Amino acid sequence: MKSVKVYHYDAFSKEPNKGNPAGVVLYGNGLTDREMQEVALRVGFNETAFPVKSKIADLGIRYFTPGHEMNLCGHGTMATVYALKTKGLLGDKKDFTIETKAGVLPIKIVKTLDNKTSITMKQASPQFKDYKGSIEDLANSIGITKEDIDDKLPIIYGSTGTWTLLIPIKTLDAFKKMRPNNKLFPTILKEIPKASLHPFCLETYDSDANMHARHFSSPFSGTIEDAVTGTASGVMGAYFANYIKRNFEESLNLVVEQGQEIDKDGRVLVHVSKTQENYKIEITGNAVYVNEFEVVI
Repeated sequence: MKSVKVYHYDAFSKEPNKGNPAGVVLYGNGLTDREMQEVALRVGFNETAFPVKSKIADLGIRYFTPGHEMNLCGHGTMATVYALKTKGLLGDKKDFTIETKAGVLPIKIVKTLDNKTSITMKQASPQFKDYKGSIEDLANSIGITKEDIDDKLPIIYGSTGTWTLLIPIKTLDAFKKMRPNNKLFPTILKEIPKASLHPFCLETYDSDANMHARHFSSPFSGTIEDAVTGTASGVMGAYFANYIKRNFEESLNLVVEQGQEIDKDGRVLVHVSKTQENYKIEITGNAVYVNEFEVVI
């Protein structure tokens, strides 16, 4: 039996119990893969993050859902970096790199005008893959109808480190009636059965936001819905640039809102800039400390 201390942070929010909860275990090097997975299962958050030593970056971060390890997690990164910074474990570092299973990614920490900590992370280069399945079955799997889906935009898999299916929705009203049946996802998502579902629309609750979304987890992750999703917000920015506003000049700054339907209101800032061959995607967010507790494995 081993007792492990877990720090609970809420990412993409400035107030506790909003945004997206993440567990952070500060000294991940002392745990085996099996123990990390067991901790994540007992914590029960969508992701628990474990900072570890790295030979190729300033530090590594590993991310576990209750069901399996993830390549990358936006809110887990925000929570981990905020925890390390506020506990003095990063020293004076403001620009550094993290090793993830999605690659080595740069991180920047800045102090905002109101003395809050803001964290920017670069994501992996965006990739897209066609969805060729049934639109009606897809709609039914999240409790809406085919008519709720915006047929003027493509339904497409996207990744900036983790694959999700981007589903354009016509209006905000459809989001209120969504009821996911996650067990159906793998049979519908034949191209990438372990992908999550990410319905979004251009109508928003907040006039300052550009896009609204919900995020329904792969059943293999052991969770139902992600409150505010950093990686999916990043790939939404790439989608926006590639399919909605293709004629932008240098860069786009977008605000993604998520979590309102489950009382976890949060915001992700997404920066998209053009490169020679693709888009550079960065997300900016923050985190807030909630509490700490022990789990026994």
